Amino acid sequence: MEMWLQILCVIALRSSSIHSWQPESANGDNMMEEDYKQDTRNCSISPPYLPPTTTVTTQRLRDLRKLMSSPPYNLSAYIVPSGDAHMSEYIAPKDARLAWMTGFTGSAGTAVITGKQAAIWTDSRYWIQVERQVDCNWELQKTGGISGMVKWITQQMEDGGRVGFDPYLFSISGMQKWQSQIERINITLNPIETNLVDIIWGTDRPGLSNDSIYILRLEQGQTWKEKVSNIREQMANNFDKPTALLLCSLDDTAWLLNLRCDDIPFSPFFFAYTLLTLDEIMLYVHSEKVSSDVREYLSGAECPDCVKIRNYSSVALEIAAYSKNDVHVWVGREFTNYALYTVVPKEKLILDPFTPVQLTKAVKDPTEQKSLKDAHIRDAVAMVQFLSWLEEKVPEGLVDEISAQQHVDMLRSKQKYAKGPSFETISASGLNAALAHYVPGNETKRPLMPNEMYLIDSGGQYLDGTTDITRTLHWGTPTDFQKEAYTRVLRGNLDLRNAIFQPEILGTRLDFLARQSLWEVGLNYGHGTGHGIGNFLCVHEWPVGIASTYDTNLKEGMFTSIEPGYYEDNEFGVRLEDIAMVTKAKTKYMFGGKPYLTFDTVSLVPYDKRLIDTRLLSDTQIAQLNAYYETIREKVGNELQAQGLQQEKEWLMHATEPFVSGSSKVTLPLNHFGQFLLTLFTVMITSI
Repeated sequence: MEMWLQILCVIALRSSSIHSWQPESANGDNMMEEDYKQDTRNCSISPPYLPPTTTVTTQRLRDLRKLMSSPPYNLSAYIVPSGDAHMSEYIAPKDARLAWMTGFTGSAGTAVITGKQAAIWTDSRYWIQVERQVDCNWELQKTGGISGMVKWITQQMEDGGRVGFDPYLFSISGMQKWQSQIERINITLNPIETNLVDIIWGTDRPGLSNDSIYILRLEQGQTWKEKVSNIREQMANNFDKPTALLLCSLDDTAWLLNLRCDDIPFSPFFFAYTLLTLDEIMLYVHSEKVSSDVREYLSGAECPDCVKIRNYSSVALEIAAYSKNDVHVWVGREFTNYALYTVVPKEKLILDPFTPVQLTKAVKDPTEQKSLKDAHIRDAVAMVQFLSWLEEKVPEGLVDEISAQQHVDMLRSKQKYAKGPSFETISASGLNAALAHYVPGNETKRPLMPNEMYLIDSGGQYLDGTTDITRTLHWGTPTDFQKEAYTRVLRGNLDLRNAIFQPEILGTRLDFLARQSLWEVGLNYGHGTGHGIGNFLCVHEWPVGIASTYDTNLKEGMFTSIEPGYYEDNEFGVRLEDIAMVTKAKTKYMFGGKPYLTFDTVSLVPYDKRLIDTRLLSDTQIAQLNAYYETIREKVGNELQAQGLQQEKEWLMHATEPFVSGSSKVTLPLNHFGQFLLTLFTVMITSI
């Protein structure tokens, strides 16, 4: 009996140790945190410490302040946002004013400069990046949004101060938010159409690209004339009876006319505005980019002057002239710049959050659906090549964040219809992966090591579709906490993409499904869960999203990402991102006569089995994974075979071997005694 009591005590101790863990650093010590601190500025010492990634901005600030204080401007403060005149997420080098002025290269941020102070605002994704790139002339502000900026401005100046801004760089809705805050205090907002940063940037400022506009020849489902007819029908059916629709967003014009160009990095767009009336189309564009072929394409025997090519810089004057007539101009608040908004009398404006082009483009027709799915199959081939290459090279110590980034971009470039990356690849090892939008540089790059987690978030532009996928990997023995974090993120991904929901539900209402598994243990992530994606257009195509920048009703034919994550500061990051299409669900009943909806996952790349703790997955979730893997084997396996990539196919077949249901589950503490008795029974049986 004493022997059995001793056995019981040993088993109990071992059982309790399985379920009690503490977060560990990736290499088991604190060296990485110290290295991390050396990558960021330290303005509290004299002289301040600036890492080599920072930009010295003293002279630029001096020049800007001199210009601000001189006639005719006489400004107390000046606002520098990160965008361009079309509210683009990715901008041309000539529009990177915030980056040139501050050194910060993130995609979202705003700087405010006064006579003596300068501050920069961005969201939590970029706080560490700011500390790595910005010198000590700048204060990083972490709170408040526009209200925080206004509060900071009022603390820096006296009543009656003049705040300048470029009205082309603010959306209607964005400037209205500024105005609602400013009107409470004795400070004025002053639009200045000549951008002051451009003046001091001078001849060093990059110019417009030399690339020409080209016709998208692949089958698009609809010709540009059919698309125009559809939008005009929506105009005619609008209660407010618009006579014209103004398109400011670059992807609106590109989609409507089936045209593309390379003016913007990672995005196949050209600088343009479109004024679509009931019988004319005015395309405001840099005319030297429009070839005779494109001009012929935009006309025809039945309509020799269907599209009138206008000078890009004349858009404001011509819209103002048009607005003097008996007209009503339909615009979208979120993506139309404030400068064009102000040239149309308020009583002649029809304002909606988004244009009908944005809402129509969000729902892919059957041809677009097929082409986007096809692009994801070829993209999965490139990713499988990449993952199998990492499996071989990382243990040999031959890969760092930049060489991995370059390799995955190269593999995509070899696929059919490839037109380059859809954004700058996030290749993040160890603690760098804790920065949700980290991009490697020569000063910050880390080697990929078997004992660290690695996050790769990348995508491609193809003539038939745009892709975006994230996988997190480990080639050694992950800690219990890393496995739990990864598996809970995976659970959130599965729970959301297998959900069945009401037609036209708001995406935000589904967000909790991706987070619930993390919330159960007090974990979370600070970014949105999903964004729309285009057909050789934007990698982040709004307004589709799930708890993201915008929110709209989910409809059949929309595509969205599903990308829960978790980030442990200074140690590691996890994100698992897939693109999924909204499709009809198979349900026993149909309340209200409308089919319920679900998601069809079109990203087809396996997850890392070394990071999956199947004890945290239900039998249903394991079955879902196995079904997903069977689809990967069929679609991607066949494409690998067709491309003669036998070694990569063998890797894929091994990586997608089915999980076994019914394995031991991690149980709640209240059930430990039952698990203890089961273990005791096993020991007793095996000792007989």
